[in-house]
Amino acid sequence: MPADLLTAESDLLGALNAALSSGKGLRWSATLRFENLRLMPVALRLAQALKQRDGSLRMLWPDAGGAALARRDAPALSDAIADFNQWSAEPDGDALLLVIGPQPSDYDPFMALCQAHRGPVVMLNGRLEDAAVGIGSVARERRRGFVASWQQAYWLQPLDCGALLRTFPADWQLFRLDPDGYRFLAATTNRPDPEQLAALLAGEDPDGLKQQLGSVDRFIEGLRN
Repeated sequence: MPADLLTAESDLLGALNAALSSGKGLRWSATLRFENLRLMPVALRLAQALKQRDGSLRMLWPDAGGAALARRDAPALSDAIADFNQWSAEPDGDALLLVIGPQPSDYDPFMALCQAHRGPVVMLNGRLEDAAVGIGSVARERRRGFVASWQQAYWLQPLDCGALLRTFPADWQLFRLDPDGYRFLAATTNRPDPEQLAALLAGEDPDGLKQQLGSVDRFIEGLRN
């Protein structure tokens, strides 16, 4: 587990560099799931580091306000910063894109932007699925399509009794929070869902009957929507 935010940012950058060099896809996401995280400084430090790797880097914000604040705080990067509308007007199909914090309300323009782009795209702290959509046909269609096209290069999420970490190319790792710090608990190929996390942290079998019944209930409810 990283000891602090700057260490986590360094690990995130290393994971992104490994992912972008792997040849295993062009859409990579990185997520720091901290409450009250000030995303702007993190995003600007990441943009500066990625620009050293690839001078074509463009930093995109869903809205004009975010892009304007980024230009104010990082004038050296101002020529590489744009909002979605500005980028769509003058795209560069092969640039490395770093997209900051797209939300469900940005889903359609973000999907169109990515589908028109030939080069790699990195999404920082994005959220593409809307809880309000639920698990009905619209949500299932999104998961089968655009949402499913993203791979997680880095994920760090504190939990009530532990933390969840993924650093490409390693598996997902779950840590339990003990009085003397974090201890490795389990590794999984795919990101565990909330029920699996709760079971693992409680020392239970995540594939037990209780979890299986919960999955069946969610599937049946999805068919009703």
